[in-house]
Amino acid sequence: MPGNLQGRYIKLDVISGKNIQASPFRMPAGIYVFIKFDSRRCWKSAVRVLSSDGAVAWGDILTISPDSSDKLSLEIRASFELGRMLGNGELVRKFETSWNELLDHGDEPFDLSFLLIDDICPSLTLKVAFVNACGYDDSALLDSIVECEIARRTDAGHAQFYKYMRSKPESGVFHLNGAVNYFWWVVARCPVGHPDRAAALTNLAYACLQGYIRNDLQDIDSTTSLFRDVLALRSQGHPDHPLSLHYLGLALSWRHYYQRAPADIHEFALLYHRLLPLCPEGTYLRSIVVGANIVDRVIHECNDLPDDASDQGIRLRRVVLELCPAGHQGRPRSLDRLASVFRARFVRLGNVDDVDEGIQLYREAVFLCPEGHPDHDFYLDGLAYLLRCRFEHQGDPHDLNEVIFLLEEALRLRPVGHNSRGRLLGNLAGALIIRFKRCDGDIDDINRAISLNRDVLVLHSPGDPNRGLTLNDLAAALHMRYDSLHASKDDLNESIDLHRESLRLSRQRGYPQRHANLYNLSAALCSRLEETWKNEDVEEAIDLCKESLAVFPPLHPDRCTSYAWLQEAYMCRYRVQHNPADLSLAMENFELASKQPTQGFPTRIQIAMGWVDEAEHYQHESALEAYRTCLDLFDNHVMTRSSIISRRNAATAFRGSQSLPVNAASCAVRCNDLRQAVAIQEQGRGQQWSLASRLRTPLDDLKSTNPDLAHKFSELSLRLSDIQGSTVSTDSAVADKAAIQYRRLTKQWEAVVVEIRTLQGFSGFLLPPSYQDLQAAARDGPVIILIGSQYSCDAIIVPTSGEPHHVPLPSLALADLEKLKDDFAKAIRHAAVMAPTETRTGLIALLRIVWDEIMLPIVNVLQCDLKLKRRSRIWLCPTAAFTSIPLHAAHPSRTMADGSGRELCLEDIYICSYTPTLSALIRARQAMKTRETPSFVAIGQSEPGAGQGKVLAAVDSELELVHKLVPPNVKFTNISGHEATQAGALEALRRNTWVHLACHGKQDREQPYNSRFAMRDKPLTLLDIMENNAPQAEFAFLSACHTAVGDEQTPDEAIHLAAGLQFSGFKSVIGTLWVVDDAVAKHVVEAFYGNMFKDSKEGVVDCTKAARALNHATYTVKKVPLEQRIVFIHIGV
Repeated sequence: MPGNLQGRYIKLDVISGKNIQASPFRMPAGIYVFIKFDSRRCWKSAVRVLSSDGAVAWGDILTISPDSSDKLSLEIRASFELGRMLGNGELVRKFETSWNELLDHGDEPFDLSFLLIDDICPSLTLKVAFVNACGYDDSALLDSIVECEIARRTDAGHAQFYKYMRSKPESGVFHLNGAVNYFWWVVARCPVGHPDRAAALTNLAYACLQGYIRNDLQDIDSTTSLFRDVLALRSQGHPDHPLSLHYLGLALSWRHYYQRAPADIHEFALLYHRLLPLCPEGTYLRSIVVGANIVDRVIHECNDLPDDASDQGIRLRRVVLELCPAGHQGRPRSLDRLASVFRARFVRLGNVDDVDEGIQLYREAVFLCPEGHPDHDFYLDGLAYLLRCRFEHQGDPHDLNEVIFLLEEALRLRPVGHNSRGRLLGNLAGALIIRFKRCDGDIDDINRAISLNRDVLVLHSPGDPNRGLTLNDLAAALHMRYDSLHASKDDLNESIDLHRESLRLSRQRGYPQRHANLYNLSAALCSRLEETWKNEDVEEAIDLCKESLAVFPPLHPDRCTSYAWLQEAYMCRYRVQHNPADLSLAMENFELASKQPTQGFPTRIQIAMGWVDEAEHYQHESALEAYRTCLDLFDNHVMTRSSIISRRNAATAFRGSQSLPVNAASCAVRCNDLRQAVAIQEQGRGQQWSLASRLRTPLDDLKSTNPDLAHKFSELSLRLSDIQGSTVSTDSAVADKAAIQYRRLTKQWEAVVVEIRTLQGFSGFLLPPSYQDLQAAARDGPVIILIGSQYSCDAIIVPTSGEPHHVPLPSLALADLEKLKDDFAKAIRHAAVMAPTETRTGLIALLRIVWDEIMLPIVNVLQCDLKLKRRSRIWLCPTAAFTSIPLHAAHPSRTMADGSGRELCLEDIYICSYTPTLSALIRARQAMKTRETPSFVAIGQSEPGAGQGKVLAAVDSELELVHKLVPPNVKFTNISGHEATQAGALEALRRNTWVHLACHGKQDREQPYNSRFAMRDKPLTLLDIMENNAPQAEFAFLSACHTAVGDEQTPDEAIHLAAGLQFSGFKSVIGTLWVVDDAVAKHVVEAFYGNMFKDSKEGVVDCTKAARALNHATYTVKKVPLEQRIVFIHIGV
């Protein structure tokens, strides 16, 4: 027994509590321990948060002198505030004991158990021991006699509220009124600014809320306002902020339950989205919020709300999805609901980012609900719809193929008789129509689409709300079959009848897609006009399109289609009545359609190309603007693709796109705007190179002006460059993520570019170059652009200064150029099997044509108008079929009229080089500002890997020859045999300034980025070279076949191995136009390097001598057959 306590001091540790059950009537903010020692003294522990398992951790210590009294009482109390308390809260359990009983437990912690009620036995873990007086703090004790009146009234209110909650519904209103009166009295004594006002308002509001729930009070709006006032007083960071969020959420939830106001459940979701991160796992508040199905009810109610594609509506859907973590049963539905609002916003605004997000969401939903799940087909359908939207916006055929696959799969899961089968049939029909129209034009696609739509029409009998849409779809399919195949007029007539019926139903029932009925009927009437020439058809068609435009807001994507069909209606009327005003109206609507910013690029490109065709056909003044619009759209379209190869595929997907740049330049020439002709051909011809080179823009000037912005631009460019060079995944979901990441980075990159353009002196940063910018290419000699268009063949000479000069080539048509190209190919093949000493009669005749018809008129202007001195340098920039003709080798091969000697050929008069674009030449010259210590590598592969070509016997001797000719003071490396691998060659290209490459070369005319050099292990491709940034590189000699020949599909863009080396950093390149005979090529090599290094000073080599050295070499190797002398060309500086 401890004995007498007089004059002694006791330390009491209140460590923790267990099995503490809160009141079912009101959730406590926390739990505290209240100890009463005598009539005068008492003590309160801190208020601590209750855990979900009924545990509380305090760790509070009190040192006290018991004086004369041995008795004390311990109470566990629930507090309704974690911060400053108002009143004493609610009694949970009480235990009467004595100090001696507590001290009997010794110095170790012990559990003090309270009375067992409802199988719950709370306990406190305490520790009690005698101590010295040094730790005694009398200020920790409270005076139990002095209590404020607002605390007593608050406790009285809680007591009345407790009785109300325990009473039967019909008999408890008296207690509720008593509680409310007490709480109102306290609120009145706690005015604005009083520290207890928030607690007082909470007590009042909670009592009123419970009265509303039990139908004893009606004014929920005032209660909700009280909770809002509390939340304003307990902002983020206040200890009672989470509980205040919960109370306001409860009020909104119950008001929504009775009044069904969407705004309430919307706000409820947002509140709980804020609340959950503030409720740590294991706390009592989190167990109530999550365990009582409150969050699940929020999710369910929100998912039942109608779609709201506003920013606020999308935020709500995002919040709901975040309330459904991985594994939550409501996550798939929440994914679908968020995807649906993105779809709705895309339909309204046309932003492809919304489609990307929706696709990602549906992919996750499909993954979470695999085959066998009842909603699997539903999510397949949703994913297919958004992939179709993206295809229509961006034109990637992979998307359309996946759409059809997904719909076929979903249809398999919805057998005949399924109530949603009709929608799937219609969606599949729509996808097949798009594939027929935009891809291969397979007749089976359009026939099957019509058949499917007829099946849907059977399912949607008269009276069905979807019948009008089905009629429109079937009518549009019939019209497309008629227009594309000029099939039976029955298709057209049936189409018009179905469209009229569909339009009648849409007007009668107010279909939201009425605009489609309007412009589709207009289109069908225009088609019939070409058969019947009935004026009333075209007048009705115009009125229908105008009506459809009136339906749309200004930025609706489908305005584009209405403008396009209105254009068609005006054109039809022009063809009948020949009124110039109709032609102008048609062109205006072409422009409006192609410049509708929210419509996808593929649709706008097709419309703009139609504008080009009609403007050219009728020689309308808008033709040049049509070309400019087309090229701008192509630039923007291909920039959406994340890889270099996919960009080219996007650019070549449109029939006629390959000739667009030269036709545009020809149009500018015919408009007498030569400056525009130079600029516009550069924009179109160098599209692939310029888009890639934008990520390698020199930043010296920008770094000195704004180093932070230069660093930001450089970092984003590097990240984009890494993405565009990476291999495209075959996994659709992975490819989607990569493409989305690319587009997001592109937006950031474009924003930085816009910011750079605001700097003084940088307003034209990365904008398409003007003629003045491009003229810098002619700094060391004129550049001759050769334009081969279906409308005209011309040359434009860009001089060192002044205006460009036009050289018409009237005796040449595009067909003549194509024949000349083919004739050269045949002559080269024929020459390859001739003896070296045989005269190449056919080749000589062709070179004479090149001289007479092409180069002589140009030389006359150079000599007579520009006074260009003999042996000056000139640069040739050929387009179209000109790219496959050896222009540099033009030769009259005849004696002069006076018999005084042979006529001079082009290379007697001038030193010829080529350049794929003017910008490429400018970039190469700019990069010459910094020079590295020269290092020379000779790479040769005489025995390439399997499938890459035959053995080249002369390669090793060629490399030895090169080694002998390179000045001894230049560091030289030889890489051949097993060392000449793809990786080894790339590393050598990176590390050296001069390169000689002797191996098999192969130009892939179908996919030029797969053009390649044959190495020991695997090919070194053009794509590898482009990704291999080598800014220090200077010169490359490509002693390999086909290194400077472009591809078939984009002849206006020089995508070949030599151009790729120039892009990667080499300023001067020797390439080849056709097959090289390695046995005789070494003679050209020997003559070239002998002249190249003839006058070089010690340690100095100059790549700008390459053109002259090649010119000299072709004259000194007369024993080499003609086709092998002229096969080599010089590209660059």
